[in-house]
Amino acid sequence: MSDDFFAPPAFKPAEALVLLQRQLREVRGLAERGSGYDWKGRAVIALAATDTTIEAKLARRPAVTPEWTTHVLKGSPDVRKFVDAVRQQAARWSEIE
Repeated sequence: MSDDFFAPPAFKPAEALVLLQRQLREVRGLAERGSGYDWKGRAVIALAATDTTIEAKLARRPAVTPEWTTHVLKGSPDVRKFVDAVRQQAARWSEIE
């Protein structure tokens, strides 16, 4: 038998980006703006797809010029972890304000 029998399907960043955007729209408090998302008028997420990955930037806190944490999403598990991180961050931001 071939070792490739149980190989996961190839990661398709363009398709994953669409699904990621759909999941982020469901996070309370986020508003979609172009290729990113705002929290009460402040940019907090920036997304960009390459041929093999999705580059996602998440602000540490909402600000006019935020400090970005860059996440390179190379597969579906990375996308799920990023969405979970956004939900946790949004919960913290809503507690502060």
